[in-house]
Amino acid sequence: MESAKKWTPYKIITVIALAVMAFLFLFPLYWIVTGSLKDAATINSATPQWFPLAPTLDNYVRLFSKPALKWLFNTVFMAVAAMVLTCLTASLAGYALAKKRFTGRELLFSLMVCAMALPKQVILIPLLKEMAFFGLHDTIWAVILPTVGWPFGVFLMKQFAENIPTEMLEAARIDGAGEVLTFTKIVFPMIKPGVGALAIFTFINSWNDYFLQLIMLNSSTNLTISLGIAKMQAEMATDFGLIMAGAALAAVPIIVVFLMFQSYFTQGITMGAVKG
Repeated sequence: MESAKKWTPYKIITVIALAVMAFLFLFPLYWIVTGSLKDAATINSATPQWFPLAPTLDNYVRLFSKPALKWLFNTVFMAVAAMVLTCLTASLAGYALAKKRFTGRELLFSLMVCAMALPKQVILIPLLKEMAFFGLHDTIWAVILPTVGWPFGVFLMKQFAENIPTEMLEAARIDGAGEVLTFTKIVFPMIKPGVGALAIFTFINSWNDYFLQLIMLNSSTNLTISLGIAKMQAEMATDFGLIMAGAALAAVPIIVVFLMFQSYFTQGITMGAVKG
């Protein structure tokens, strides 16, 4: 037992390397958060102040005097709606492709895989025309609905649904369970780790999809927090405190969602890596 806990050179080097990587990844976030608590003179000072000695919330007060709360609400609603709808449709489609036998199943799955290779820029013009045709352009739904049919989500859920024993599904049918009851009581609990991983992927993908948001949204009240920050950078290029406050505000929901679903995320990755 003592030898298992012994610090070997390899273990020490690994811990040091991970600590350095963690520092490099976290430092930009730390600098943004602390910068948002500094006044303009401190931020623009030639000598950097690593920790705000006189923290102030003035940047956040000025940020909330703009439509920042509306931008944040738009972004949270967009990401949460896309996450919920994508997880629902992908889990249903993945279960059907994995466990149902119907004509064209293999062709449909092949088309899904091929769609994963298409960059969003290729289908952007058709998406824009489609949203304009349905009168959804310059609405938050124009950036939600294109995400719902995410081929990667269907592919991921199909891989998890493949691991469900067919005997359990047949036993449920023999006991008189319908499709809805079978999915909610048997299928969904078994693919829950995959759904948790997909929820994180979808939330982050929707939150950070700046290009689609830029094309679909025009009105100031309909902007997301990413577009709002970009607009502030164009209008107030030297007001770094305000820009950092907006960036810090944009980072908080992603961190919260990851902390909520991190156990599912880790479990989903490890289960998806080994099949059988």
